[in-house]
Amino acid sequence: MSYRLPAILKLNAANKTEEQEEKINTTQNFIYTGIVLVVLALIWNTYLLVKDTPRENHLMEWLNIVIRVMHFTFGIAWIGASFYFVFLENALNRSENVRDELAGNLWAVHGGGFYYLEKYKVAPKTIPKHLHWFKYEAYFTWLSGFSLLFITYYFNASAILIDKNILDITPFSAISIGIGSFIIGWIIYDLLCKSTLIKRPVLFALTGFALLVAFAYFYTEVFSSRAAYIHFGAMIGSIMVANVFFVIIPSQKAMVKAAKENKPLNPQLGKNALARSIHNNYFTLPVLFVMVSNHFPSTFGYEYPWLTLAIISLGAAGIKHYLNLREKKQQSVWVMPVSVIVLLAACFVSAPPANPNACRSSVSFAEINMIFQSRCVSCHSAKPTDDIYKVAPNGVMYDTPQEIVLKKDLVMQRVVLTKTMPQNNKTNMTEEERDKIRCWIEQGASLK
Repeated sequence: MSYRLPAILKLNAANKTEEQEEKINTTQNFIYTGIVLVVLALIWNTYLLVKDTPRENHLMEWLNIVIRVMHFTFGIAWIGASFYFVFLENALNRSENVRDELAGNLWAVHGGGFYYLEKYKVAPKTIPKHLHWFKYEAYFTWLSGFSLLFITYYFNASAILIDKNILDITPFSAISIGIGSFIIGWIIYDLLCKSTLIKRPVLFALTGFALLVAFAYFYTEVFSSRAAYIHFGAMIGSIMVANVFFVIIPSQKAMVKAAKENKPLNPQLGKNALARSIHNNYFTLPVLFVMVSNHFPSTFGYEYPWLTLAIISLGAAGIKHYLNLREKKQQSVWVMPVSVIVLLAACFVSAPPANPNACRSSVSFAEINMIFQSRCVSCHSAKPTDDIYKVAPNGVMYDTPQEIVLKKDLVMQRVVLTKTMPQNNKTNMTEEERDKIRCWIEQGASLK
């Protein structure tokens, strides 16, 4: 009995230490939450003060910059962790001098030092005091991305999110559809993962891809093409973070708790978490494409924008599959070339016609200037008259003939080829007017 007393006292002390650390962490979380809420309240009050004033766009632009940088930074951390841990899983040594309790190990060198990593089949006999959790990268990536979605698309829903030529709905309806689709997407995906289809990887992947194509088509039939792309990426990103929040972290917590309480562990928890992590790994490249696509109208400006999304998603996932196979030291001679061909197909099918309608007569600058004054300068001017844009978007102005000529290449890309300007064709530019602009540029963009 006397021998057991020190051990009991040590265990009680350890439990008290853990309880104290847990209380400190809880207090810190409350403090951080309070700080975030105060900052959000200040931003909201500032927005109300500057609303409908020249400073509104200034505030929105700075919010866009700050949150975009946050989203980009957290995204790098999350995707980097995803790539790294899937690489570890694929590259583990599972046969040479591996202890029975281990699933594998790996030697690595980086930054001038050597590293040795081990993965346990279930859990070590003693859970270490300091255990790092990879979760906040995912949570903050999603939170910053969701905030960016509001700033860029939802606050200006009537101008950016909604294209009345596609579907004439209210901003509230459009925003509700967007957010609701993320929830529906997760529910469908989660049910798919819990079905017997998960045991048939190829059929599961084909079904999942078909569902992604369906969502891509749905978004392009509801929103402006640019907004459709970003919602497609946001839907996938929401599934990824839901995997972390609802499956991966709870599974890990259950395993840690069972190990601490010396109870039998359920190996299926680890398998479920790993499967969702691998799914997230395949989602990353399509999401990265969507993140940058809104800067390139050649993607969302295509007549069938959902098809570009589908092709790029398939090709990007194929590239990731090839990299995963290489990490496993498995040879595949066809995955990479097929994936590259698929990606090139997106460029080929979205290309503008090589021989557009012939220009029957010369077009004068006076005709072009009249088009720009009636269709473009309401936004692209030193003093915009548009109800949304109080500052010229991206600093592009067409107040003078020289400014129009200087931007002729941009005009050809945005107005003529991709037809993504005017934004959602708000000023109702006609096909005849676009043809006139094309002919004027092809004829040398003369000021005569």
